[in-house]
Amino acid sequence: MRQVIRKWFWAWEFDKEEQWLNDMAAQGKALVSARYCTYEFEDSAPGEYAVRLEMLEHAPDSSQGQQYIAFVEETGAEYIGKVMKWVYFRKKTADGPFELHGDNATRIKHLGGIIRLLKPLMALNVGVGVYNLCIGIGLNSVVNVLCACMSAAVAWLLYKGVVKLNEKKQRLEKEAQLFE
Repeated sequence: MRQVIRKWFWAWEFDKEEQWLNDMAAQGKALVSARYCTYEFEDSAPGEYAVRLEMLEHAPDSSQGQQYIAFVEETGAEYIGKVMKWVYFRKKTADGPFELHGDNATRIKHLGGIIRLLKPLMALNVGVGVYNLCIGIGLNSVVNVLCACMSAAVAWLLYKGVVKLNEKKQRLEKEAQLFE
């Protein structure tokens, strides 16, 4: 039986999203489709699959993205879907451990890529907020002031996400230095 669940995760909560998907797999709900805030599951044996997700450097539809997806599939993983630059894979747990980021260097690189995506979005929201605030004050427009507040709130959320990812990245960098 198929089940569709709609759930929101911020980009910096990718590990929480992955954990939730693996918890669902442990309950016998195998991920079969992933779209924007929409996950589709089908019944399976509990714990039959492990799920991993990753934000690619290049779009999944680009030749580089397709090469990476093919590379991961060669390891026995199954490509489930994509949401923008995020890709979803599952692999039968009987086939052994399933890791996309086996060492700190690749984890650090992955976190850096997410941070590089979020920073321009944060700056864009700050710019849009300032622009709307100036127009709202100049024209005495409540709508523009409200838009400025919304942009500021989104920029603040993105900032908090970048801070969390930076902290995680710095912890991994310290660990890497300890083992060098």
